[in-house]
Amino acid sequence: MGRLLSTTKSHVRLAGIFVAGALIAAGCSSNSSSSASSSSPQGHVLLVGTYHGHRGQYSTIQAAVNAARPGDWILVAPGDYHESANTTNPTASQVSNGEIGGVVITTPNLHLRGMNRNTTIIDGTNPGSSRPCSSNPARQNLGPPNPKGGNYGTNGITVYKANNTWIENLTVCNFLNGSDSQTGYEIWWDGGAGTGKIGLHGYWGSYLTATSTYYGPVAVDATYGIFASTSAGPASWDQVYASNMNDSGMYVGACQQQCNITIDNAWMEYNALGYSGTNSGGAVVVEHSQFDNNQDGFDTNTQIGGDPPPPQNGDCPGNKISPITHTRSCWVFMDNNVHDNNNPYVPQAPGYASAGPTGTGMTVSGGRNDTIMNNTFSNNGAWGVLFVPFPDSDTPFPGVTCANSGGVQTPGFGCVYDPEGNLLKDNTFINDGFFGNPSNADYGEITLDPGQPQNCFVGNHGKSGAATSAPANLEALQPQCGPLTKAPQTGGDLLGQVLCDTGFGTCPSGSKYPTNPKGGPVTMKPLPANLPTMPNPCKGVPKNPWCPQ
Repeated sequence: MGRLLSTTKSHVRLAGIFVAGALIAAGCSSNSSSSASSSSPQGHVLLVGTYHGHRGQYSTIQAAVNAARPGDWILVAPGDYHESANTTNPTASQVSNGEIGGVVITTPNLHLRGMNRNTTIIDGTNPGSSRPCSSNPARQNLGPPNPKGGNYGTNGITVYKANNTWIENLTVCNFLNGSDSQTGYEIWWDGGAGTGKIGLHGYWGSYLTATSTYYGPVAVDATYGIFASTSAGPASWDQVYASNMNDSGMYVGACQQQCNITIDNAWMEYNALGYSGTNSGGAVVVEHSQFDNNQDGFDTNTQIGGDPPPPQNGDCPGNKISPITHTRSCWVFMDNNVHDNNNPYVPQAPGYASAGPTGTGMTVSGGRNDTIMNNTFSNNGAWGVLFVPFPDSDTPFPGVTCANSGGVQTPGFGCVYDPEGNLLKDNTFINDGFFGNPSNADYGEITLDPGQPQNCFVGNHGKSGAATSAPANLEALQPQCGPLTKAPQTGGDLLGQVLCDTGFGTCPSGSKYPTNPKGGPVTMKPLPANLPTMPNPCKGVPKNPWCPQ
């Protein structure tokens, strides 16, 4: 997905030919949201709304945020909150920084926590509906007018360059994209998008729901569910859910080998991409999570023009060894359930996300040194896992060249980043590739340039024996990561089929991939109810009228 500042961006793409589609590092450990918040009972507690008959000091979340000081806690009672920060005559800086919409946090060391995940709702629609998160077009808030035309859109919660922040136990919905702005993000930790510099350190999210019930013109759809960019860890997301995004349910990018994040117990469904991550490397661990009913379940990629710097590299910082993989790969995708990602009826926007190959569980495009192990991939009709190049013809970020970022300049394709040194190990594949097109298989690989560290495939199995691959016998041909490749590997029929599936090439006669014609129907998952909420929202909070113990 790459972040392009003035366009809708995403992960996977083909620049003319192609598409791509906890640990922290050894010796480090990740702080989970719950343990970190419970270990620091300090600061004042600011209360928003009324809870168990006790009325708080504030009626809006933004008022409490504005009054808070570093170290404070903000507790929010159940209710439907229509917040509107910086929506009256926003400055150019606020627009470009995404500080527009619901709640904007610029104070570090804050805890923002709802008292019930399912009923504490930050709602992007205009007030007046009988139910939260209305799908009625007349209720949508398109944000302040843009002098250039259209509206700016809105964001839900933006944490802008504020270190060590917690957002927990609430729902954010229906914050929509606009024109010429960074909007449509339900929850965003923003260290300074597009700057190429880390501007935020430390963030935690738990028991979060991000969704939209509204689908309209692509210029005003919800874009991202839970998002972090130009931000460094330690960080964790736990018990998070996102649906109905026209780009991705969750995103981590531009973190300069300092991502340092563990994502646990996530559930992503009904998005163009379940997850996307551009140039997100170092320690990234995604585990015990579910990706289903997306167009393309999970994508990570290298990109030259957005969310710098490239490449996406899972190598452990400082040449350390991962205690999970026992190798130098600290980017780990493990113990996840990736199934039924065959959905062309998701919201889509022009850009890379819409090119995600329908029916694919996971795509690694131009990524390197990533480990994918002990997962189950099932009922993904095209491929369970794809390793493919990312050809990028975008304008490079200042100071970045194709050569110095590991790409190969290729006439007609721009800068091509091959997948390199990635390990696919001990995964279970069940009924993947059932579309039945040539090369549809449990997993596949395409590389376009020789002389690069090869990917490797070990111990992957199907329902009744070895997993299938395109080209065939990849486990026998490439059992070890690292040796330099001697020739391109286009996978036989695989390249043409990927081009067909993504819409970037003419489909071979008889090809069968589910499609949704432009303007066709879109299926929106209803606002979820009864997702797990924080068992004790008072845990770790200083004594206050809502948490007297």
